Amino acid sequence: METIKKDTLIIGAGLSGLTVSWKLKQIPGHSILLLEQSKRAGGTISSHAEEGYLAEGGPHGFLDNCVESQLLLTETGLDNECLKAPLAKFVRYVCMDGKLNLIPQSPAKILAAPLISPLAKLRVAGDFFKKPLQGEPTVSEWVQYRFGKALLPYVDAVFTGTYAGDLERLVMDAVMPGVRQIEKEHGSLIYGLLKKIKAAKKEKTGKKKGLPAMTSFPTGMSRLAERLYENISSDEIKTECPVLHILRENGGWQVSTEEERFECRNLVLALPVNAALALLANVTGTPPLAKIPEAEIVTIAMGFGGDASLPPGFGYLAPEREQRFCLGALFSSNMFPGRAPKDHILLEALIGGRRHPERLELDDNTLIKEAVQDLQQLLNIPNPPSYAKVLRPRGGIPQLEKGYPDLLRWRNNIMKEEKGLYVTGFGWEGIGLNEMIKTAYRVSEAIKQGEQDSGAENAEVKKVYF
Repeated sequence: METIKKDTLIIGAGLSGLTVSWKLKQIPGHSILLLEQSKRAGGTISSHAEEGYLAEGGPHGFLDNCVESQLLLTETGLDNECLKAPLAKFVRYVCMDGKLNLIPQSPAKILAAPLISPLAKLRVAGDFFKKPLQGEPTVSEWVQYRFGKALLPYVDAVFTGTYAGDLERLVMDAVMPGVRQIEKEHGSLIYGLLKKIKAAKKEKTGKKKGLPAMTSFPTGMSRLAERLYENISSDEIKTECPVLHILRENGGWQVSTEEERFECRNLVLALPVNAALALLANVTGTPPLAKIPEAEIVTIAMGFGGDASLPPGFGYLAPEREQRFCLGALFSSNMFPGRAPKDHILLEALIGGRRHPERLELDDNTLIKEAVQDLQQLLNIPNPPSYAKVLRPRGGIPQLEKGYPDLLRWRNNIMKEEKGLYVTGFGWEGIGLNEMIKTAYRVSEAIKQGEQDSGAENAEVKKVYF
């Protein structure tokens, strides 16, 4: 069997792998090869155009508040193509007690809004007197301890919208490590955030940033993957090429598929957490977790004409206590132009998630029927829709639950110890497109400088947007 040699081998041609390849191709004379097990590059990014409707089977966009993502748009020229929907103009809703409640996007307005009782608002201030919560609390345990039970439905909606997760199982140290760091340093989270804001104001100059905007493209999110793929020549990527083994060999790395063997100085595992762990099993010590849970979501794109209408804004989310069939819905034709034919609307219902995997077993007709019946209780839409398409997931969403912080530390340690090994991708340090682009930039820079990557140096405080 002939051995093919490259400077850097990238396993996985999702967003992380494509971004790493984009950056490494800027290094003169640096040879790369991407190996992708499926027929297509792009990972979970998947836009669907049909009958004048444009829906997303994967991520619907990303916020424009990440430096690396904005650099990538500029470098690729996509900054001239992208569409933006500012959060300041597009409201969101949470379904509470069977009706949609508008959620303001600023903490001050949230506190002023009649979302919780005056007594519950007073309980939020109890954070000033709470010591840091020890151990590895779940999101639910942490929120109740610091702020009281009244905020749980709204927090539930946030993590439904991001992870399709269960706040009784997601852990704070994994999903919001920056927040936990502030809590441990200052005792009170609110006090620590106020100090951080005050310090940031002293350093800031120029125009105030304000709220970010959701970013997409006229042909959908697939355009991002397509643009990155355009930069790769045919001899720099192999699709339908699953990797069987990776091995430390002669100071470098050896990678085997069914038909070929490769050698490289730098090996990038640009894979979801579980896929990476499966390959790492032969070359590292036993990880704290053999695998992590995943949540899958079905998206149902539904088009309506005639008298159908949507409230202004992005869409809504429903906490588990509402016992609804849909996790929520995106008002897609409100967000970006060209998502529906003239005089029609498009909404995308989200089904399943960590709590209700059984719903993914339902056939398409049942899913559409149940979703429309649920949505009709909240929205002005007829039954049946004039267009409906069930988009099944291409992969699960990694769930950052108990044991994940230890797993992340283990990954960081093996990257320090194993020269030329870089582990990035879906679920490592977050699940958002911005997180994946940011870590891909960091990995690429480490390879360029001939250094090892050891993960993020400081836990970032992620802002919460409904």
